[in-house]
Amino acid sequence: MARLPVSGSLRNQLVVSLIGGAALLALLLFLVTRNFAAQVAQEGQDSILGAAAASILDAAAIHDGQVEIDLPYASFSMLANASDDRVFYAIYRDDTFLSGYEGLDAPANQADGQPTFQSTEFNGADVRVVTDTRTLIGADDRTQIRIVLAQTQDQLAGTLERISRNAALLGAGFFALAALLSFWATSTTIGQLKTLTQSVTRRGPQDLSAFRKPVPTEMAPLVTSLNSLMGRLDQSLRQSEDFIAEAAHRVRTPLATVRAHAEATLQRVDKAENRQALRAMVRAIDESSRAASQLLDHAMITVRADHLTLQDVDLAELVGDLVQRLTPVADMKDLDLAFQAEGAVPILGDPVQIQNAVRNLIDNALKYAPPESTVEIAVWRGPRPNVTIQDRGPGFPLHEMDTLTARFKRGRNAEGTIGSGLGLTIAHDVAAAHDGALTLENREGGGACVCLSF
Repeated sequence: MARLPVSGSLRNQLVVSLIGGAALLALLLFLVTRNFAAQVAQEGQDSILGAAAASILDAAAIHDGQVEIDLPYASFSMLANASDDRVFYAIYRDDTFLSGYEGLDAPANQADGQPTFQSTEFNGADVRVVTDTRTLIGADDRTQIRIVLAQTQDQLAGTLERISRNAALLGAGFFALAALLSFWATSTTIGQLKTLTQSVTRRGPQDLSAFRKPVPTEMAPLVTSLNSLMGRLDQSLRQSEDFIAEAAHRVRTPLATVRAHAEATLQRVDKAENRQALRAMVRAIDESSRAASQLLDHAMITVRADHLTLQDVDLAELVGDLVQRLTPVADMKDLDLAFQAEGAVPILGDPVQIQNAVRNLIDNALKYAPPESTVEIAVWRGPRPNVTIQDRGPGFPLHEMDTLTARFKRGRNAEGTIGSGLGLTIAHDVAAAHDGALTLENREGGGACVCLSF
C-alpha cells in the first residue's frame, strides 16, 4: 500500500499556535503589570513630594515685607525611605532665588496649589521634581513663593525591580499554565479524531454501516462523507457479488453444454483423426471451464474477503458433504476418497468461501494423484480447526514451494496437467480472510500434504 502523504502533525500545529499565543499573552501580562505598578509607585512618590512641598509653602509668611519660611522637619521626614534617597530643594520669590540648591529650578505651575511633576537629572542623579507655588499677601505687598523639591529615585528603582521580577514570575507561571492547558486542550480535541479512527479500525471488513455516534460539529461533514463513502462501497460490493454470480452461471453453462455435445459427437465419430480432434476439443473445453471457474471463484473470494458472511459452520459436515459430491469424479479417475473427522468441528466462517477453498484443494489432489491410489481427507479440531488433504502424486517442488500460492503460479511438475494456477491461491486467500493459514508439505514416501487451518 502506498504511503499516504502527510503535511505535518495537526496536534503540533495546534500546540505551537496555542503556546505561541500564550507566550504573547504572558509578555503582554508582564508589560501591563510592570507599567501599571510603575505608574502606581510613581503616583505614590509624587503624592509624598507634593505633600512635602505643600507643607513647606504652608510655613511661608510675610512680615514687614520680608518672606519668612521656617522649613518644617516633617516636610523632609516624610520623604525618608529605606534607600536613603537624597532630597534637594530651592525656594524662589518672584523668580528670585532665596534658599536651597541654586541650580535646581523648574517651570512654575499654572495656578496656586496645583503642583507639577517631572523627571530630570540633578547633580548626576535621576530625580523626581515637584514644583508648587503660593501667593502671599501682606499689608502693602503681594508676592509669589515657588518651591522646587526634588528626590532621587533609588527607592523607586528598587521597587520597580521587585515589581518587574514578580511580574516576570507571574508571566512565566501564566505561560507554564497556559502551555499545560494547551496540551490538554489539544489532546482533548485530537482525541475526538482518535476515537473516530479507532472506531473505523475496530470495524470488521464486513461492517460498512453508517456511524451513528454523536460527533463535534466540525467533524460532522467528515463523518457524513465517510458514511456516504461506505454506503457506496456497500452497494458496489453487492453489485460485484451479483455480477460474479451471474457471470459464473453464464460462463459455466455454455461450456458445459459444448462439452456435452463434444462428448456425444466423439461417441459417433469413427475416423481416428476426427476422434483425436474431438478429444483435443474436450480437453480445451475442460481447461477453459476450469480456468473460468477458478477465475470466478477467485474473484468471488476477493470480493467477499472484505465482506465476509460469518456463520456457525460445522467444518466436518461441510467437508463431508463436499467429499460425497466429488466421489463420482474420483471414481471416474479410478481414485478413492477417504474421509475422516473427529466428530463435529464448529468454526465461525463464511461457508461459501470455505467450500470453494476445500473443493479446489481436493480437485488439485484428484488431478495429481496416480490412478488406483487414495486421496485422504481429514478434519481435526485442534489446536486450531483444520482440514488436511493428502495424495500420492509428485508432491511440491522444494525450491518452488514458497511461491506456489501466488496467482497463476504452477510447479514445473504440473506440465501436461489441466490447471490455471489459482487453486492454491484461492485456498490461501480464504485462509487469510479467516485469520488462518495454508501449509504445504511433501509426504514421506511421495505425495503432497496440504493443511488449511482456521
